[in-house]
Amino acid sequence: MKMTARGSIAALLTCMAAAGAATPAVADAVPVGVPLDAVKTTLGVDAPRVATGVPVPMVGAPEAPRMHTGELLPAPLLPVVPVTMDLGHTLVGAPVPNLAGRPETDGEGSLDAPETKVHARTPGAIVGAPLSMPDGSNFGIPNVVTPKLGLSAPELVGTPAALLGLR
Repeated sequence: MKMTARGSIAALLTCMAAAGAATPAVADAVPVGVPLDAVKTTLGVDAPRVATGVPVPMVGAPEAPRMHTGELLPAPLLPVVPVTMDLGHTLVGAPVPNLAGRPETDGEGSLDAPETKVHARTPGAIVGAPLSMPDGSNFGIPNVVTPKLGLSAPELVGTPAALLGLR
C-alpha cells in the first residue's frame, strides 16, 4: 500500500472518529426575535418588541402494545407516543402613550411568560377482533362477537404562566 493511500485512510478514520465523538447540541427552544422595525417606518408609531422561543418537540419511545388474556389483538393496537417540549421564554413589550391623558404618563405594557415544560401523549387506537378465542364447545371454531373500537384520550400536561405589567 502506498504512503498516499495510507495517509488518505488515516485522514478518513480521523475524521470519522471526530464526527462520532462530537455530540450534537440539542436545543430546548430556538430563540426568535420578531422583526417589527418596519411598523415604525411605515405607520409612524412605536413598534412593539416581541421575543420568544420556538419549541423543539422531542419524541419519546412509543408504548409497546400488551397482550391481554382472551384477546386476539394487542391493546393498544396503535401505540401511544409521548412528546416533550419546552415552551421558550416569551417577552412582549409595547409602548402605551398618554396613559392618563398627559404626555408625562407615557408608559410601556409588557407580557412576560417564563419558560415552561409541556408533556403530551398522542391518542392510541384500541381495536378488538370480530372473532373470539377458539371455543372448545364449538369444535374449536371461534364465535362471532361484536368488534371493539376505541381511542385512548390524548394528554397535555404543562404549567404555563404569564405576568402582565405596566410601567
